[in-house]
Amino acid sequence: MSDEKQAILVVEDDLGLRTQMKWALAEFDVVIADDGPKALLLFSQRRPPVVILDLGLPPDPNGASEGLAVLEAILKLAPLTKVIVASGNEERANALKAVSLGAYDFYAKPVDPEIMRLIVNRAFRMQALETENASLVKAQTAPLAGLVAASPQMISLCGTAEKVATANIAVLITGESGTGKELLARAVHDLSSRAGQNFVAINCAAIPDNLLESELFGHERGAFTGAIKQTIGKVEQAHLGTLFLDEIGDMPLSLQAKVLRFLQNRTIERIGGRKEIEVDVRVVSATNRDLPAMMKDGSFREDLFYRLNEVSMHIPPLRERSGDAVLLAKYFLTKYSKKFERARKGFTREALVAIDSYAWPGNVRELENRMKRSVLMAEGKDITAFDLDLGPSIAAEASVIPTLRAARQQAEIDVVTRALAVTENNISGASELLGVSRPTLYEIIRTTNLDVKRKDRS
Repeated sequence: MSDEKQAILVVEDDLGLRTQMKWALAEFDVVIADDGPKALLLFSQRRPPVVILDLGLPPDPNGASEGLAVLEAILKLAPLTKVIVASGNEERANALKAVSLGAYDFYAKPVDPEIMRLIVNRAFRMQALETENASLVKAQTAPLAGLVAASPQMISLCGTAEKVATANIAVLITGESGTGKELLARAVHDLSSRAGQNFVAINCAAIPDNLLESELFGHERGAFTGAIKQTIGKVEQAHLGTLFLDEIGDMPLSLQAKVLRFLQNRTIERIGGRKEIEVDVRVVSATNRDLPAMMKDGSFREDLFYRLNEVSMHIPPLRERSGDAVLLAKYFLTKYSKKFERARKGFTREALVAIDSYAWPGNVRELENRMKRSVLMAEGKDITAFDLDLGPSIAAEASVIPTLRAARQQAEIDVVTRALAVTENNISGASELLGVSRPTLYEIIRTTNLDVKRKDRS
């Protein structure tokens, strides 16, 4: 059994109380912060399972606004964390509000060391139990939860993801927009040793160029106009976990050099800061752009590409994934029937064929949106091709799929017609070309009602 002390974060602006708490909690590795920004920084770095939080923190020492903001930020980063809030008798209403926001418990000031140790030990036990239960639940789910697929291409891709997840290497996921790149990235994270830590995603195409650096690396107070407080960036938030850089191909060239430096050194500097901060993150990136072509025209750095692309995984478009569209449609039918409280039974035959026949240019995202709308708006209990709004041509095609016998007969007609055309209706020549006897060819012509003016060799 390890003798390493369990970490606990104490957030308190009163020096005397900090000293008292550190003494009272000597059996733990006590980490101290005297304001909100330091608390969040230390929490993101250490991830203690239990936090003791004074609600009255600067710049609002007589209120609870800063303390409640820190509470919400911690629980957003790690929902299983047990946060114990400090409360004076006159602050009981704020303590109850904190509990309603997710705080585990509260204790009254002045501090009673025995009561505090009792609450803290109980919090550690509860946190350990909930973490173990969460792990057991996860172990019972499908290995790639969230990815609904049965096509050979996707089954192979899931196998690759399982192998890649165990190694701490950078992964680049490519594929058209809407194919499910973020779901695959989350699956890789959930299967990795970092599964209990944060998965932090940032869309490089959705944030203006002048703000993207701050979103990634954070900034210090006063670093630029409007920077009224210290902000921790996505990279720091992902410490010990996984950072997902979505649409990496849209990252401006000027920022690519800074991302490359972070990947090489595993350190960052916040904007306006001078201190190098070490971070331990796994990077998974994704794009629908042609990065090799962008490297040739100079819009994407070749050295960054090879840092991000230690292993690549390509998600094929939905139109190339045989059977997956119908499988996904049934999954979304169940999901949104429950969400919208609609009693949908299933699909008409024409709807299923239309789903399977449609090219889905928007991929899984388009299919989900159409299913969401049809579940909500359909008049009957079964979803029709009309409900899916796939167009009259797709709906018409749904009713003309031939039987296997008819398809075989048509193929036979086509090849016999071609053979006869090549031999100018010479039965002997056509039978030789087709590798059948003349009586067999005569029988095919008769049963298929081919109009042939016989022309035998002399």
